[in-house]
Amino acid sequence: MKFTQFNRIVEIRTKIISMGTFLTGSLFALATAQSWSWSRFLVMLLAVLFVDMGTTGFNSYFDFINGTDRAQYNLEKDKVLVHEGVSPSLALLISVTLFILAAILGLLLAHWTSYWLIPIGGVSMMVGFLYTGGPYPISRTPFGELFAGGFLGSLLFVLSYYVQTLTFKWSAIVVSLPLLLLIGEILMVNNSCDRIADEIAGRRTLAILLGEQKSVIASRSILLGALLIQLLLPLLGLIPMVTLPFTIGGALLALPIWIKMEKRGFSLETKGISMGGISKIYLIHCLFFGVALLISYF
Repeated sequence: MKFTQFNRIVEIRTKIISMGTFLTGSLFALATAQSWSWSRFLVMLLAVLFVDMGTTGFNSYFDFINGTDRAQYNLEKDKVLVHEGVSPSLALLISVTLFILAAILGLLLAHWTSYWLIPIGGVSMMVGFLYTGGPYPISRTPFGELFAGGFLGSLLFVLSYYVQTLTFKWSAIVVSLPLLLLIGEILMVNNSCDRIADEIAGRRTLAILLGEQKSVIASRSILLGALLIQLLLPLLGLIPMVTLPFTIGGALLALPIWIKMEKRGFSLETKGISMGGISKIYLIHCLFFGVALLISYF
């Protein structure tokens, strides 16, 4: 197996999602609690990265085994199990190895912080596996967006804050809501593009249940909701006021990207450019939020 094929099995480029949440959660701790530990930061970074990569590897494996990814419906070159004949057993082995490495790092992190991290991390890894694995995969239901946003957005943000401060803060959950919505939005765009192929494969995603037009309305509403909440957070005193102009600037960059995406429509043919667009919106949010938090600290 080539290194490029490994990258495509775990879809390394998509790790900006988990890394964006992890970094902003850690910087939120730095800006609001003046707390930072490089050792805990680096260990958690690797643990989060390995869990995310392993989860994607399991997704690649089960989507191929269950027939969701088929050559006639899948135009993505990154699906090397479909288009390059890479063994699905190899994808499974990679995923299991990554989860084992993440578990080892998680035990170390729990020893440094709290052993409550063990059941929380265990549940997170189980959800990552069950997203496409097991008899009733989450990805085949209308709840995929909620689970993805809830775990990769809110839970990861709160855990990142906790690992740095060793304290739990209820307001961190509220601050994480834009991330929850934006990650759910990423999945909504993905499923909207895959709607026809997913329906043929027997999935019942939210995009399928809503239909083409209502899915677009839902996606637009989710994005606007995330931007609105982010604007309200500094006004409510939950994050530093210096983040407000950054949020406005980010919104001014994000909205034109979304308008172009909506005009093109969401289909298998536009999936690549649509996913690139929504990923840019998420990256803009995390970058602007993170820089603003750093400025508020200094």
